[in-house]
Amino acid sequence: MEKTTAIIIVVLLGGLGVHRFMTGKIGTGILWLLTGGVFGIGWIIDIVSVCTGKFMKKDGTPWIIDQQ
Repeated sequence: MEKTTAIIIVVLLGGLGVHRFMTGKIGTGILWLLTGGVFGIGWIIDIVSVCTGKFMKKDGTPWIIDQQ
């Protein structure tokens, strides 16, 4: 996924855990959905992780693929 698209998804739908469902993290996706991104704190941490390219899929591969 491109970085810009990933950032838009996390910022707009991150409080609902959509980005976590997309990366295969179903358990934490449900937690984010029920708690509003763990009361906003986890959502902000995920925004920073995606912006820095450190957010990983469930299998440990990066979610953001740099298109060069």
